Amino acid sequence: MADVNGISSQQNKMGAPSPLNNSIGHYGTIFMVVSTLVAFCVLGVELVNILFFDPYEDEYFLFRSAGILADTDISTLTYIMFGSLFVLLMMGLPLAFVTGGLGVVFVYLVGDQIMLNIIPSRIFPMMTNSDLAAIPLFIFMASMLERAGLIEEMFDVVYKWMGGLNGGLAAATILASTILAAMVGVIGAAVVTMGIIALPAMLKRNYDPEIALGSIMAGGTLGILIPPSILAILYAVVAQQSVGELYLGALAPGLLLSGLYIGYVLLRSYFNPDLGRAIPENERLSLSEKLRLLLKLVAPLSLIVVVLGLLFAGIATPVEAAGIGSFGAIIVAIMHGRFDLIALREASVTTVKASAMVLWIIFGASIFVGFYILQGGQAFINDAILGSGLSPYGILFVMMVLLVILGMFLDWVGILLLAVPIFVPIIKSLTFDGLFGFPAVEGDKVALWFGVLYLINMQMSFLSPPFGYALFYIKGVAPKEISMATIFRSSLAFLALQVVGLVLCILFPAIVTWLPELVYG
Repeated sequence: MADVNGISSQQNKMGAPSPLNNSIGHYGTIFMVVSTLVAFCVLGVELVNILFFDPYEDEYFLFRSAGILADTDISTLTYIMFGSLFVLLMMGLPLAFVTGGLGVVFVYLVGDQIMLNIIPSRIFPMMTNSDLAAIPLFIFMASMLERAGLIEEMFDVVYKWMGGLNGGLAAATILASTILAAMVGVIGAAVVTMGIIALPAMLKRNYDPEIALGSIMAGGTLGILIPPSILAILYAVVAQQSVGELYLGALAPGLLLSGLYIGYVLLRSYFNPDLGRAIPENERLSLSEKLRLLLKLVAPLSLIVVVLGLLFAGIATPVEAAGIGSFGAIIVAIMHGRFDLIALREASVTTVKASAMVLWIIFGASIFVGFYILQGGQAFINDAILGSGLSPYGILFVMMVLLVILGMFLDWVGILLLAVPIFVPIIKSLTFDGLFGFPAVEGDKVALWFGVLYLINMQMSFLSPPFGYALFYIKGVAPKEISMATIFRSSLAFLALQVVGLVLCILFPAIVTWLPELVYG
């Protein structure tokens, strides 16, 4: 759960470092030390200039950094800002502090210490945005349900219902992940938890490792789409969209992808039973026994229905629904005899850590991107993209490709805050009349439609080799004999299915817009 926005060291998950890596690490350390010393010297000189010299007079100690980029044109500033961001991120520095630190540095280099006053004006609106309060509440809800042991019970029920089919255990994993996505909305927790529970069960039944691994990773990433997705809340805040509408818009595509995954697994196993054979006859349950098993799911499913039902019906705001969900998770844990002070403390600590990471990235990226936009970056990007001569769907394709590339290097919160504030105004200015005679996108629904496409794209980024986070989450819990090459291969078929889902949502925008229109009119 704490790895909402990050991941453990890839080096530790991929094996011991090579001598070349040791050499690079040695020189990298020297570079970092030298860079830090230079930075402190520059800061010391600037501090003297601020304290003892008038910023509006041509007087300074040794040199003056304030305003040295004041006359830089926006195209050059774009290369400098995003080039610096890329270099520092490749050095392994945390995204939150890189974006925030660079934002402050460039504010000072383009302006002066007086211009630094714009920083609180960028952070304060985020601090007072009530929708963001839903994030820690939903994370707490997920943490409490996880510690209550409900995920194991849920998987056991679904597994026994579908175990009689070829590939049924993999399909049960995806179905359980779909239900889990509606309870947690956090990717790391879903992939790791299902990996711990479902992977040993499938390997014990001699399932093909690629089918087993792929179903866990693809199912676990459904939490990006299916409410209560944390990323959907952040997108709604940044793009100034309704959280309820975005949740409704993402629900059908999420279920569509879940259906595609399940259909793929069952069809492949039907034509090639060796990929995943059904459980023996003597281990299957009768219909009455299966129905009794469903009683275990009554409490968690009721909680999901209440939380999402109140939200979709407009009875409760996202924050109120999240608060009810958090309280309900405690009640469910008590009903299952899994609630104690240790579980409450662990869930609370996890919530604080995960929420703090999200909020620090929000603050840092809002400074960086906000300053870039204030300098004319939005107009520069608009002119570059709109002046390319591409059609609206061509521009959308370029944006999707850029998001996939960014997803290979950045976490989803960073991509959201760096790309969405720039992309959404461009998308809103375009008209999508439909491809190949298919339906058009209504003008007032374009931002909602693009938001769901963005969420599907971010789901793809979790599975994209070589740096997709889900690949390393599953490696952390997989047996040692399963190589990264096997994990990479297992993701490709499900990546293709995600592309199919993305294309369907582009060709048939009603998949996204129909439910919000039905509920909200």
